[in-house]
Amino acid sequence: MAMQLDRLTLEAALVGYQRKLDEIESKMSDIRRRLGGSAPAASAARAAAVPGARKHRMSAAGRERIAAAQRARWAKFKKSKRAD
Repeated sequence: MAMQLDRLTLEAALVGYQRKLDEIESKMSDIRRRLGGSAPAASAARAAAVPGARKHRMSAAGRERIAAAQRARWAKFKKSKRAD
């Protein structure tokens, strides 16, 4: 029972802090809007801190370069195995 109570308390605290964080960010956004801009470093740091907020999408060319490098590594590995 004590473990469950502690878990519920922590979850409730987390929800409360998230709500406060959202309120603070809303106020900061309003102040930035009034100032006529936003701080790019702060918004980038915030996006990095939130899981799932921004997803890095790799280009097809980038994936192909990685695949080609991996194929080359495997070919080198297989060649060394045959030599042994």
